[in-house]
Amino acid sequence: MSTAHTSVSEVLAALKDVSYPADKERLVTAAQQAGASDGVVKALRGIPAEQYTGRDDVARSVRVDPDSDLDRTAAQRAEQTRKGGKPGLSQHLREEPRTPIQEEFDR
Repeated sequence: MSTAHTSVSEVLAALKDVSYPADKERLVTAAQQAGASDGVVKALRGIPAEQYTGRDDVARSVRVDPDSDLDRTAAQRAEQTRKGGKPGLSQHLREEPRTPIQEEFDR
């Protein structure tokens, strides 16, 4: 799975006129109408198809270029990782314990 070459701030800027709650299709359409870059549209197409209650939900769900958060301090990045997102979202950021079956395959 690849990430889009954009930043969370670019994605949120493209969605500045969206009224929430909004579903994925509404967010993609709004970004396209706002003239968002291909990277922003790609990032929005990669989010789970569900209802988003606000900009924070979108920010936690969108996958972007890992270098896009270089302006954040290490403490801010760690806090975001600890908090995660809505249940079932941003799972790629969370470490999961290995199951006994996975451990057996590693031997």
